[in-house]
Amino acid sequence: MSEPLRLTVPCSHGSYDVLVGRGVVADLGGHVVGLTTARRCALVTDSNVDGIWADEAAAALCAAGIEPVPVVIPAGEGSKSWAQAGQVIEAFSEAGLGRDSFVVALGGGVVGDLAGFAAATYLRGIPVVQVPTTLLAQADSSIGGKTGVDLPRGKNLAGAFWPPLLVLTDVSTLETLPDGEWLSGLAEVAKSAVLSGEVAFAALERDAGALLLRESAAVESAVIMAAGLKCAVVGEDERESGQRESLNYGHTLGHAIERVLGYGTVSHGRAVADGMRFAARLAADLGIAQRSWADRQERLLDSLALLRRDHGCDPVHLLDAMRADKKVRGGDVRFVMSVGPGEWTVQAVSEDMLASALSRWCAREGER
Repeated sequence: MSEPLRLTVPCSHGSYDVLVGRGVVADLGGHVVGLTTARRCALVTDSNVDGIWADEAAAALCAAGIEPVPVVIPAGEGSKSWAQAGQVIEAFSEAGLGRDSFVVALGGGVVGDLAGFAAATYLRGIPVVQVPTTLLAQADSSIGGKTGVDLPRGKNLAGAFWPPLLVLTDVSTLETLPDGEWLSGLAEVAKSAVLSGEVAFAALERDAGALLLRESAAVESAVIMAAGLKCAVVGEDERESGQRESLNYGHTLGHAIERVLGYGTVSHGRAVADGMRFAARLAADLGIAQRSWADRQERLLDSLALLRRDHGCDPVHLLDAMRADKKVRGGDVRFVMSVGPGEWTVQAVSEDMLASALSRWCAREGER
């Protein structure tokens, strides 16, 4: 096994590394043991990942002299809840975990967000190691220290910034990912390419077919590109006071779709892909970006099999969901808008303008 790529993220707690490679879960304990003297941890995973990667992770921890306490949650977005967070924290307490313990989050975005939130709040904070096993988590959610749960009014409305001790990204885990989860992750990869610039965007245009086939070299390149962008952005803006807001591209409508349909009904990535399409067309309508750029982005999403879907959402309900979004300021719904590869701006959109755009979108007007 070759040495993993090491990316370093500066943060308020000092810094942490993101290791990207193949087979690194097999040396999970070896990577962690040099960072902490703790010899007990909670190994949090979900009911899908538990039967695939948990045994290998547990064995790696045991080999390093660390006792893992298994905590398994039901798979799916529904577990990213206040109630489930309470159950996980209670499990930590019942296991007798102390401040000299840590948490391993083994799974996708739901596991990472939930376990990270539990780690941030248990005993006022114990370390967490993120071990993402989905493309979406490896490309985005495992990096940056955002943790949280969903509330009825919206996604991620309760949470904490809690930087991880380490992010261990094993691209081998992606080989067991279901097709739906794979496509969901490709949306976050596409978002990263839009924000990274022309070189990354053109590379993704070139590699789209290979990524659909999960060809090894293309997959590793895509993960490194997306993870590299996330590391650079959060290293400059840990608490989303400026540059980090760009990472919300596609998420304003995306989160609204998820809420209106019910969390877990449509995948996060699919919703974000539609949110990217909507934001690009809105930017063109406002004269912020060229229509040709919106068309080019749509062609990329199409080539990644992230086709526009008719969710049947009511525009009034979508607008109501957007009003509860974390990015609203002074009552205005704010959109991250891409001007071109690597160029973005944040624009407050009037309610009348947004209502009109949503009506056209839901009626599928203006589609090419």
